[in-house]
Amino acid sequence: MNPPLDRKIVDVHSLIEHLRPARAAGRTVVHCHGCFDIVHPGHIRYLRFARELGDILVVSLTGDYDVGKGPDRPYIPQELRAENLAALEFVDWVVIDPHPTAAELLQLLRPDVYVKGREYAQRHDPRFQREREIVEGYGGRVVYHSGDVVFSSTQLIRSLDRDGHLDEVRLRTLCGRADIHLKSFRAALEAVAGLKAVVVGDLIRERYVLCDASEAAEDAPVLSLHRLGGTEQWGGAAATALQLQALGASTALVTATARNDRRGRPEAALAAAGVELRALPIRQDVVEHTTYVADDAKLFRVRSGTTQALDSSWEREAAALISERLKHADLLVWCDCGYGLVAPGLVAATTPAAREAGLLVAGHVAGPRADIGALCDCDLLCVSERRLREAMHDMSQSLPTVVWHLLGRTRGKAAIVSLHKRGLIGFDASGGAAGSATSSEPGRLRSEFVPALAVHYADLLGAEEAILATATLILAAKKGLPMAIYAAAGAAGLAASRAGFVPVTAGELHAWAGTRAELRSQSHFLPDAATAADLARLAPPLPPTPAAEVSAELAAASSHGKEASEGR
Repeated sequence: MNPPLDRKIVDVHSLIEHLRPARAAGRTVVHCHGCFDIVHPGHIRYLRFARELGDILVVSLTGDYDVGKGPDRPYIPQELRAENLAALEFVDWVVIDPHPTAAELLQLLRPDVYVKGREYAQRHDPRFQREREIVEGYGGRVVYHSGDVVFSSTQLIRSLDRDGHLDEVRLRTLCGRADIHLKSFRAALEAVAGLKAVVVGDLIRERYVLCDASEAAEDAPVLSLHRLGGTEQWGGAAATALQLQALGASTALVTATARNDRRGRPEAALAAAGVELRALPIRQDVVEHTTYVADDAKLFRVRSGTTQALDSSWEREAAALISERLKHADLLVWCDCGYGLVAPGLVAATTPAAREAGLLVAGHVAGPRADIGALCDCDLLCVSERRLREAMHDMSQSLPTVVWHLLGRTRGKAAIVSLHKRGLIGFDASGGAAGSATSSEPGRLRSEFVPALAVHYADLLGAEEAILATATLILAAKKGLPMAIYAAAGAAGLAASRAGFVPVTAGELHAWAGTRAELRSQSHFLPDAATAADLARLAPPLPPTPAAEVSAELAAASSHGKEASEGR
């Protein structure tokens, strides 16, 4: 008789003990292994076939950290996948395998029969070949299922619409594993207050031109725009510095400015937010991104400004500025937008000293010209999936494999990859040293996917800076990577839900956390009430932001019978 459902799911050592009397009685143990993300008819026939080959059927499934089938896989958390398998009458035992392949488990269990799908009979996958060597080495058999009915979990998942309920389950699972709840989340926010950050990177003037697109050109089939107004704000490394400051850090920005900037310098805007500016006036012109917006849509963006690398003299001066600021800092953040300031020589001259002093070092790339490979020896790298794949020249391999090669190339410890409207995924290489970019097989790389948490999307501008600043501060406060990933996803959701770049404050994250069901689903604590004094302390008043100017422009445009909105 099969044991009750709640007793079928066991750990490896318990399973070995359960199998001892069966082996002593001469019963045959059959083993199946897979992801089993969605249990479909093909799985049922495969498992039923395996059960007929022996007396006891053991099914192992790959844990969430090691499912390498896509950035948001597995679709079903490992606990629910185990329950699905345990509910099958002909399955005797279920175990979650904490390894990327079944090799280690096979060495421990030594099943009499190991069953794989027929596709493996002609496959020269080195991982399966290792499993086969282990089984045949102790005298076991490898049997292939005929696969007369074939389904693919991957194809089934691609055909499904996004399931909000499963997103909730994923979040509850993450929070349960990492002990993330309302009280610990608030404690993490409080822990980052007062941390001292040094940000180094390119400065960009972000211009938004609000237009009416109701007219068409008479002389050519092109769009004709009528300008309604516009706004300007400082982006690039300045946006990261402002975001760090809004979360409660004390921030210094080391950047390069133009010698002759007639349109205004960043000193006043940054000083009003409390950011200390250390500028090198070495650029010939200001880097500008001009985005044209009409009818709730971004039409196109024009970039101006050239890449200007530091010469040896300015590189020494920049290194001296950074080193002086690092004497009283807790973290160093590199923001490379690809315009020349974040050079490999400057990184190599300052990062080792920061690491020796015990500072957390983070890196971020935000432009097609940026070189993420130059950001070596970072505790955390933040990048979008597109930028990552372009930088690594790899558009085909799985995301975990690309990240593995990145961390090996840069000697990095962890990475957070933004999937934009799908969410973000964090990777941790602390389970084993990262392999080089030429490694044939990725080693130990733990991952955690967090679905997008924005209620609605208005503008992705500022979302990556929110991820970088929030995750870096949480890690610097030693609250762990899972907390950093979850908090970063929350900050990104808040940033993306409003037009323009508006820094997310600690008070906003504090209030947002109070609305999250997964933070209130833990039964071992009573959430503290958020008082007005708490919110005031966590969210000090900020100076007027460029987004307010955007709203004013929109209101003015509407009053003249024109409809315009910030780009979405």
